[in-house]
Amino acid sequence: MTQNYLNKIVLITGTSRGVGLLIASHFLENGAFVIGVSRSEATIAQKNYTHFSIDIGSPEEVIKMFRSIMKTFKKIDIVINNAAVLTSQYSMILAIKNVTEMVNVNLLGTFFISREAAKLMRKNSYGRIINIGSMAASLEPIGDSIYAACKAAINTMANVMAKELSGLKITCNTLGITAIETGMLKQLPKQKVDEIIKKLPVPRYASANDIFNVIDFFASEQSSYITAQVIYLGGVN
Repeated sequence: MTQNYLNKIVLITGTSRGVGLLIASHFLENGAFVIGVSRSEATIAQKNYTHFSIDIGSPEEVIKMFRSIMKTFKKIDIVINNAAVLTSQYSMILAIKNVTEMVNVNLLGTFFISREAAKLMRKNSYGRIINIGSMAASLEPIGDSIYAACKAAINTMANVMAKELSGLKITCNTLGITAIETGMLKQLPKQKVDEIIKKLPVPRYASANDIFNVIDFFASEQSSYITAQVIYLGGVN
């Protein structure tokens, strides 16, 4: 256990399971105070962990949460926009409710969290906003029309926000992850995923450490000159 993030306040969305849970545990193990956000209840019981059960696709709920964060923590140093939902299905049969949910959570939720976090970060002239993107934005797999479009939009949104927030010493970057063994991945046919992975320059599934490596780079105080960047794992481009 190290103390790389001692006294840092880190907000992470989608912490109840999957990649978000892994990232939250990583920051807690490295000394941070973690604010977790998900629609479900907390799955972490740790003294340095605070949980909010909200729908990040609702701007009213997000704003209310940030008011509470301001009262309790006074600041946020790092935000990890990880929360996402996926329904992989051909466009002609993709249910409207699934389309709406993916846009609201994956895209609008990321925007609402980033915007409100930036308002708090500017008070200390410091911040790191890191989005968890996906190889789907680049590879455009069949069945992922809306999911891939949302992830591609996040790349663009982060790059625009990076320009808007640079004067406030807030950076915005995106990590495009490849397939990693999570509950979300289990929604997809394994054969389909395996075929995609085999075509990557580094043909293997991602590990937690692969993700932590890039997040630590973006989150570092030494990365103040790194913004508006998208880094894909596995050689995706």
